[in-house]
Amino acid sequence: MKYVDEFRDPELIQNTAEEIRRAVDPNRHYRLMEVCGGHTFSIYRFGLQNLLPDNVELIHGPGCPVCVLPMGRMDDGLSIAEQPKVIFTAFGDVMRVPGRRGSPLELRAKGADVRMVYSPLDALKLALEHPDRQVVFFAIGFETTAPSTALTLLRARETGVRNFSVFSNHVLILPAIRAILDSPDMRIDGFIGPGHVSTVIGARPYEFVAREYGKPVVISGFEPLDLLQSILMLIRQLREGRSEVENQYARVVPWEGNRSALQAMAEVFEVRPFFEWRGLGFISQSALKLREAFAAWDAEMRYSVQGVRVTDPKAAQCGEVLKGVLKPHQCKLFGKECTPEHPVGALMVSSEGACAAYYHHVYLREAVGE
Repeated sequence: MKYVDEFRDPELIQNTAEEIRRAVDPNRHYRLMEVCGGHTFSIYRFGLQNLLPDNVELIHGPGCPVCVLPMGRMDDGLSIAEQPKVIFTAFGDVMRVPGRRGSPLELRAKGADVRMVYSPLDALKLALEHPDRQVVFFAIGFETTAPSTALTLLRARETGVRNFSVFSNHVLILPAIRAILDSPDMRIDGFIGPGHVSTVIGARPYEFVAREYGKPVVISGFEPLDLLQSILMLIRQLREGRSEVENQYARVVPWEGNRSALQAMAEVFEVRPFFEWRGLGFISQSALKLREAFAAWDAEMRYSVQGVRVTDPKAAQCGEVLKGVLKPHQCKLFGKECTPEHPVGALMVSSEGACAAYYHHVYLREAVGE
């Protein structure tokens, strides 16, 4: 298949859904976790859960980088933005993430120079245009976005730009999956592997899930047919008693990953001993910080970031949703105090957040009777 339309063909989608219905064991309940927030968005957008048998349950994992960012890290970033002569830059979905004293957008309304950028290179360009100001890029994302940050830092070093720095919040997907598997209150039968992250790291790194935990993994694309095919592949593995890593998204994901991207990351970053995740707590070896060679461009060192720890609002149940213990609509604040317009928790901010995706593509449709 070559074109998007083919992956949205109604007949192929219905045929694949029927294959899933024939493949499932009617006496078994299947719990499959889609790790990637992009998959969660597609599942809700296209109503894929409605095509599945009742005994196939999709669990929404911690694959939205904005969602897993703890409130304390947001507060640390805002404290940098409040420094004199600082231009604070971030991706669009970060701009509305709430900290204790508001979001970056709210801080901008109070007079701080906070700007949205589409890439870290945009932030570096601002630094070149404003040599009398310090430009800080709030870096966030899994391995998907880390290479662009790494390449930008390599460019900054090459060109000698010194009024540019990065506040790194890049996290790693594999330690998060291991933390989920080690959690005593989680029961997952298989994983729909993240497509975007896997374009960088490849499919091979997931083999420990099958080897050590006996759980199948299928790397999936993002179109309806991609996801249904991946679910079918997982069901077949489970019916046959297999635990393997399969690559449904082979048209995009190389088995060994993107070597150039991995090399750039390795040159710029090193793994943090510990990093806090919203809902999952501290996970060892799960995030990236700048190597000592890039200390001159490290905002955490330049501004002596304290590492504030902040608990989420008690009523918000983001952690339970992130771990798959609750569905978005089961949170006490969902659709009431917490909406995309006025988010209390980070899961209601990004389009890839489980709560925001459910709100837009299920909750609102049900409200108008669609």
